[in-house]
Amino acid sequence: MTNRILLTLFAAFFVWSLIHPHDYFTWFLEVFPAIIGIALVIAMRNRFPLTPLLLTLLTIHAIILMVGGHYTYAEVPLGFWIRDALHMGRNDYDRIGHFAQGFVPAIAAREILIRRDVVRSRGWRYYIIVSICLAISAAYELLEWRVSVATGSAGDSFLGTQGDVWDTQEDMATALVGALMAPLVLGWLHDRQLAARQLVP
Repeated sequence: MTNRILLTLFAAFFVWSLIHPHDYFTWFLEVFPAIIGIALVIAMRNRFPLTPLLLTLLTIHAIILMVGGHYTYAEVPLGFWIRDALHMGRNDYDRIGHFAQGFVPAIAAREILIRRDVVRSRGWRYYIIVSICLAISAAYELLEWRVSVATGSAGDSFLGTQGDVWDTQEDMATALVGALMAPLVLGWLHDRQLAARQLVP
């Protein structure tokens, strides 16, 4: 039942985001990770079914991406509301996206490491999880850079620095905070779901 609800939610936001976005080039660049993600989840659903926690987090992350793709991150209305409410200088919706870019992959990496019995030491597992998330964040920043160089002004909305010279570093730092927090905040719930479904080796 949970899977059907999450899939319906994903599909609804996907269709909404596809209708008259800011521009389809930016939309594709922002949303393609969600498309790849849903394809992998569906393809692996029998061989490697995910916990409800991870599926929920992946759906939330996909929605964040689709909203950003529809408006572009610098133009998301929620970001303007946060800016005005907190008296900030820019639309920080992209920070929500980069926090999720650390938070959600941390639980995904944790699930794979535990279920594949890659490392049993909690300390080493935590270190590896955070390292994986930082690598993902850095790889995404490199992708943004190359797309912007290759496409010129067409890639400006994807890059979304909003004139902030430290945007790349702040994006990675935000992802780092998410990666550090996720195992600490949700590790107990994740462990319960893994044990309940007998997914722990």
